[in-house]
Amino acid sequence: MTVVGPFGVSVRDGALEADIRAGLAAVEEGLVEATKSEVPFITEAAQHLVRAGGKRFRPLLTLLAARFGDPYAPGVVPAAVTVELTHLATLYHDDIMDAAEMRRGVPSANARWDNSVAVLTGDFLFARASSIVSELGTEAVRIQAEAFERLVTGQIQETAGPREGQDPVAHYLDVVAGKTGSLIAVAGRLGALMSGADESVVNVLSQYGERIGVAFQLADDVLDIASDGSESGKTPGTDLREGVPTLPVLRLREMAARGGPGAAADRELAELLDGDLSDDARHAEALARLREHPALRQARSDALSYAYAARETLSPLPDTPARQALAELCDAVADRTA
Repeated sequence: MTVVGPFGVSVRDGALEADIRAGLAAVEEGLVEATKSEVPFITEAAQHLVRAGGKRFRPLLTLLAARFGDPYAPGVVPAAVTVELTHLATLYHDDIMDAAEMRRGVPSANARWDNSVAVLTGDFLFARASSIVSELGTEAVRIQAEAFERLVTGQIQETAGPREGQDPVAHYLDVVAGKTGSLIAVAGRLGALMSGADESVVNVLSQYGERIGVAFQLADDVLDIASDGSESGKTPGTDLREGVPTLPVLRLREMAARGGPGAAADRELAELLDGDLSDDARHAEALARLREHPALRQARSDALSYAYAARETLSPLPDTPARQALAELCDAVADRTA
């Protein structure tokens, strides 16, 4: 049996699968309703990415986290909608910063309209998310606000780059924890909180969410280099061509700076990566060499360490089908980076 989610996470309990599917359908309805406006153009722009689909990983995690309390509590589905709306809002803004032309198989909002429409639509979605979370209580509002702060902080850190003397890898992991891990942590936290789960369970699922969120991003970094495109859904080496400093590239630069045997070849490859990779031949050479480099193996190890840490985080929870599904997400990261 399979639940809609990243990598087709399996749920081996029929009742749980039916409940999660029903929950995700309710979330989808909530997303459509939350993105309606009296102004037709705002509705069109706000629903642009909703209707394009997506993995709905964050709502899935919210619903699974709620299984450790009352999964039918009235705040669970609105919490899942809130988290996904916040995520969607960040995509509108990210696409502006990246000058992206496509998102989820459709033209990005900035490409279809313009940057002004995209940024204002993202703001509209943030506003709607804030309105929904305000109905869930002051603690939920605080959690959402803190996550929003971390999201913005992570984006600013990425834009500014590491401080003088700061380890670039440590800086990158901080960025990923803020931009990606923080909101996935909220998905787990709000799901457990709204279900009335014990505080210790709420904390476990929050920590799990952040770790698995970082693991997913690091796995994507690996797949940008190692994949043939069928797993990641995008052309291999896309981040490489665009000069995005993903973890394998940062690990390579670290090895080149460290010196020792092979350092000259490492520096040569680093210089190739820092050059103009719009040329197909140079891009293909860089991709092929990085695939064979120990830096990629190190990046794989980094992703696995976060996935294993996320799995270990679950150990205090009761052994239920929901916990098994969460553990399987960790295994999926391991399989994906193999």
